[in-house]
Amino acid sequence: MSTFNVAKFGGTSVANFEAMSRCASIIESHPSTRLVVSSACSGVTNLLVELANGVQEQEQRAAVLQKLADIHETILAKLENAAEAAEAANEVYAILDTVTSLAEAASIQSSTKLTDHLVACGELMSTHILAQLMRERGINAIRFDIRDVLKTDSNFGRAEPNLEQTAQQAKERLIPLCQEYVVVTQGFIGSNEVGDTTTLGRGGSDYSAALIAEAVEASGLEIWTDVPGIYTTDPRIAPKAAPIPEISFSEASEMANFGAKILHPSTLVPALRHDIPVFVGSSREPEKGGTWIRHHAETSPLYRALALRNNQTMVTLRSAKMFHAYGFLAKVFEILAKHKISVDLITTSEISVSLTLDQTDTCGGAPQLPQAAREELEELCHVEVEHNLSVVALIGNNMSSSKGSAKQVFGTLEDFNLRMICYGASQHNLCFLLHESVAKQAIQRLHQELFEQ
Repeated sequence: MSTFNVAKFGGTSVANFEAMSRCASIIESHPSTRLVVSSACSGVTNLLVELANGVQEQEQRAAVLQKLADIHETILAKLENAAEAAEAANEVYAILDTVTSLAEAASIQSSTKLTDHLVACGELMSTHILAQLMRERGINAIRFDIRDVLKTDSNFGRAEPNLEQTAQQAKERLIPLCQEYVVVTQGFIGSNEVGDTTTLGRGGSDYSAALIAEAVEASGLEIWTDVPGIYTTDPRIAPKAAPIPEISFSEASEMANFGAKILHPSTLVPALRHDIPVFVGSSREPEKGGTWIRHHAETSPLYRALALRNNQTMVTLRSAKMFHAYGFLAKVFEILAKHKISVDLITTSEISVSLTLDQTDTCGGAPQLPQAAREELEELCHVEVEHNLSVVALIGNNMSSSKGSAKQVFGTLEDFNLRMICYGASQHNLCFLLHESVAKQAIQRLHQELFEQ
């Protein structure tokens, strides 16, 4: 295992010159940090996705391009060394040229391959600026293109990493640099076997940071964001939410999977594989400490936290042919697998099955059931699709074997119309679906009952 840490800074942590300066201060105060993974500046990826999705009006397109220029040039203007900053400025204009070319090429605007190439420019730009700012602070920093190390398949928009190739490239090209420099590189992006740019899906910067930490066998992974650690729930929903000093990998993974935006759902998997402790803290207020995520936490309370995941799509399949029949679900999942549809939650009865879809690629928007998949499913059964739903998840320990826990939870929610209750499959969560218009209210009611008494 390496003796150095990997630190990841999210979009809000590199949003502007002042935010980047705080990142540099954190790095200065943590000598063990030798590898820095950065997201794009806050708001940049959304603008690039907007353009990739096709902005037809020339004036609107020009306005988006100007916003991109303003974000980066405002930071560049505050750097001291104009000569060093010139290269970064040229890269900004290269981004704009790429975006303009995409906007004009209407026939290929829907290409996920081109979208990945485009949205990756945000991370490439932010790391150039951050490395220059760090050098001006006296840090021996160097910028490195992670696409030379993080190798993936060609599933553009949500690429899967090639762990063996990534580890080999990290050993040959990245670890030696970390012995001499503080290396600044990109989150979210990688490349396939022929060098095409790929992305790991929205929120994939955390995941790529963990993959890199695994590849270099880091002694720790720091996730610096805009909140001081993991809370019992989102403080914007429940003002009395409290910080959690320490949490287990299992609990944190459940929280990430069910919508805790502080972590990407897949982030912890590489860290868990190599037992790399993860620290989550605020780059704005590092003095407030944060949350340590370890393989085993010292405490294991029945209720640890509440998570909310919006923008859910539920698909309900009904058929009398399911009654005491063999192979029906196998056929359903064969169709879903054929169309590369990821299923999240699932419940069944004698003649119906309900499941939820979750968005994992870079395109944003509500998860969709492709028309081709729907047509194949309709040959088996009646298909109903519902949008505007949310998943509420209660995270804890030994929940399905604790007497009275379900009664306490559902008694608190007796005024809500709950859908798709999933309980018992995991010792670490109890979750249910409900309309998004009342989801925050349900979180508030549960938090008051379970965490504020």
